[in-house]
Amino acid sequence: MRTEDRLVQKFGVLMTLADLAGVLNRSQDGLRMTMHGKSDLGLLLRKARRKIGRRVHFRTEDIARIVDEGVA
Repeated sequence: MRTEDRLVQKFGVLMTLADLAGVLNRSQDGLRMTMHGKSDLGLLLRKARRKIGRRVHFRTEDIARIVDEGVA
């Protein structure tokens, strides 16, 4: 089973910041700092981010690609 299939099965097509922190084994505050930085991972996370109202979610498809490429 592919990474994307596993993540979609567990989280759906959008992941919360808490879901993403669990997958990447990082704290939520650490992820926020990474997204505001100038690293490659920060850039990829900003591209995967979607705002729905005031809430921030991440496209599971993009996160699976990040995990598979080993950027995180």
